[in-house]
Amino acid sequence: MSRRRALLSVSDKTGVAAFGRALAEQGWEVLSTGGTAQALADAGVPVTEVSTVTAHPEMMDGRVKTLHPAIHAGLLARRDHPGDMAEMARQGYAPIDLVAVNLYPFRETVASPGVTPGLAMENVDIGGPTLIRAAAKNHRDVWVVVDPADYTAVLAALAYGDSDDRGASLALRRRLAARVFREISAYDEAIAGYLEGLEGGGTSGAATTADAMAQRVTLDLRMRERLRYGENPGQEAAFYASARGGSDGIASLEQLHGKALSYNNILDLDGALLSLAPFAFSAEPAVCIVKHTTPCGLAVRPTLAAAFERARATDPVSAFGSVIAVNRPVDRDAAEGIGAMFVEAVVAPGFTDDALAVLTAKKDIRLLSFPDSPAFLARAAGHADAQAFRSVYGGVLFQSLPDPPFYGREADGWSVVSARRPTDAEELDLAFAWAAVAGVKSNAILLAKERATVGIGAGQMSRVDSSRLAVGKARSVGLAAELDGCALASDAFFPFRDGVDAAAEAGARAIVQPGGSIRDAEVIQAADEHGIAMVFTGRRLFRH
Repeated sequence: MSRRRALLSVSDKTGVAAFGRALAEQGWEVLSTGGTAQALADAGVPVTEVSTVTAHPEMMDGRVKTLHPAIHAGLLARRDHPGDMAEMARQGYAPIDLVAVNLYPFRETVASPGVTPGLAMENVDIGGPTLIRAAAKNHRDVWVVVDPADYTAVLAALAYGDSDDRGASLALRRRLAARVFREISAYDEAIAGYLEGLEGGGTSGAATTADAMAQRVTLDLRMRERLRYGENPGQEAAFYASARGGSDGIASLEQLHGKALSYNNILDLDGALLSLAPFAFSAEPAVCIVKHTTPCGLAVRPTLAAAFERARATDPVSAFGSVIAVNRPVDRDAAEGIGAMFVEAVVAPGFTDDALAVLTAKKDIRLLSFPDSPAFLARAAGHADAQAFRSVYGGVLFQSLPDPPFYGREADGWSVVSARRPTDAEELDLAFAWAAVAGVKSNAILLAKERATVGIGAGQMSRVDSSRLAVGKARSVGLAAELDGCALASDAFFPFRDGVDAAAEAGARAIVQPGGSIRDAEVIQAADEHGIAMVFTGRRLFRH
């Protein structure tokens, strides 16, 4: 039996030296090109340059190297067709039995800022897709590997023996071949999307919001984890994220302790990070406590422990079984406060050793960390070129996402529309309330005082009902005194003056809202009658 041959030519060289060495130790001849051949040789793996097989040098800075009959005949020849084998022999070619290729990093390249169309096109792979497509077509006879994570499984199958076409070997080769066609499809879709983005007039391929509404959208997702069940037992569920890996968001969180995340945990983590995002650049620690994807308490204080205690005071009953997000590494003082109650998960930019010692004593709490970077947290609420998809019955909705109303940065474009201007203290509370209300489900009313929530009304059909709920919550937990002189934030305009009347009755002295109602004059008049300072932001913060 002739010696088997493998062709390795990879952009991602993770594990390739060990893979090539293992093949060589099993008696394979290893063929390679360019940088991969050098990496193999440097690792002591015997390697044959593809140019030796083709009897033709690489051309055009490597653009042409594997596009040759000596390579593709070896891949496409059907081993059980005597005619194929005889013709290949007449030409002096030999079979190639395994291909390990991953493609030029086109998607990663165009994701970098300032990439020119010329550089993007240089990262469009031609030979790689052709190689893996040919190998996948002939997968009954040829192994094809596009993901370094599959090297171990392939080596194990080869060591066991892969001659039985009816066994596990063929099933694995089928799965690997399917992966090839999915990879090529996603790769081509990324290139097409980039070029379509250029039609919008840009130079980097970044589409404008209008350009983003493409006639066809393909999502390249890979299962990260199968979940025990969905929102309720009996519903199947899994978590998918970008197939490219390294993405921002929940998929990139590092779990340090606790049970696996559930479907509802992931939803609450999403709500917690989104609600905390407006405080990404806060000069002081901020804590957001989330229950059922919406905040039940949020505060900014000089210490994390103080921020947690004040956030929890807003609604201590709802805080039971919550997810907590913070914008500073958790220290021992904060950990002791958090650890004193039942919490599903804590997500933070880190935990001190003392904090971990306290919190890991509770076996069920989930501890997750994200990069200690304001930019990471800021992206949790999206930005101008972000994309959000949401399933509906029989279809999918798409929208771009706005910049969060960053705490401390938002007030520049606001306009005071009332006769009375807010005091300095009221301005601070209005800025806090506007940032905090961004994460609350609509209709959203949030009452705040001294940079902490006093009461939150979320998800009501009437804005007045949300106001009453927020006031009732405050009174029920002993924060009635905090209502006097509080600030109120509304995620959308007041359609009638009754919302302002209710706010005044509760004790609010300042209101921040988008404005834009046909009855704005009536609403402003109500504010003036009650001596309330009212600010219009000019933007709505619906969260449906």
